[in-house]
Amino acid sequence: MSIETDDYVLDQQVGHLLRRANQRHTALFAKRFAAFDLTPLQFAVLMRLREAGPLSQNLLGRETAMDPNTVQGVILRLLRRRLVTRSGSDDDKRRKLLSLTPDGRALAERLVSEGQAISEETLAPLSAGQRRQFLGLLARLT
Repeated sequence: MSIETDDYVLDQQVGHLLRRANQRHTALFAKRFAAFDLTPLQFAVLMRLREAGPLSQNLLGRETAMDPNTVQGVILRLLRRRLVTRSGSDDDKRRKLLSLTPDGRALAERLVSEGQAISEETLAPLSAGQRRQFLGLLARLT
């Protein structure tokens, strides 16, 4: 497939292909995560806090590629569900840190295998080498 052409072929455009791949991945996510009542952004927050430990809301937003308004809404919903807690920072009393509650940590640990299964399903049409290459290329684009 060449993008060097005088004609615009929709099925050869990066945005169109990324959107279609994302639609497929999102459908797989929705199917597997329906029982957990989590959005992809809420899942990303749980996984990032699981990996990194307590983070400020600002840093959490940057680490999950969410703008401040979006991360604020996501955090509020997770706080209401008691999956995340907010506490003061020892270093800076003005800064609040977000961390997983025991229920949030238990859920995050449970969801690791679900997240891995979704990635596996999304990448199923590719060989192991193609998967590594594809993920490497996507990382370079971000």
